[in-house]
Amino acid sequence: MFFPLISALFIYILVNNLVGMVPYSFAPTSHFILAFSISFTIVIGATILGFQRHALKFFSLLVPSGCPLGLLPLLVLIEFISYLARNVSLGLRLAANILSGHMLLNILSGFTYNIISKGFIFFFLGLIPLLFIIAFSGLEIGIAFIQAQVFVVLSASYIKDSLELH
Repeated sequence: MFFPLISALFIYILVNNLVGMVPYSFAPTSHFILAFSISFTIVIGATILGFQRHALKFFSLLVPSGCPLGLLPLLVLIEFISYLARNVSLGLRLAANILSGHMLLNILSGFTYNIISKGFIFFFLGLIPLLFIIAFSGLEIGIAFIQAQVFVVLSASYIKDSLELH
């Protein structure tokens, strides 16, 4: 039922991640505001879906199974904080990974340019970091796919948790 949402989300995040690999552009998902707004939308949507499906029984998601009665208030508080942290962790993971990879490529390419532009002898010395740039570019393409996949798997997991409480 949620396949169109999940697949469109995957393609959207993947394309935005790969846009950052084009020279003189940036990945929109490396901006925290976009990553957080997508993650907040997913988690709030899953919460609304859970309330529509289960009404007040949805709060049983905050009670761990087999919880002793004395620890119930503390564990509910911890589970509630954990539930709220989903928003932050989902967006932060995406934005930080994409941003850090692009910053690494930017720093390494500036370093390589400075070496190569120093003279003829340094040109050949600058080919070594250039090989690292090529390798890291391939790694960044892989990370773009992995981050889109991780975001979508966690989103699907959050939706599943709200549909099937335990």
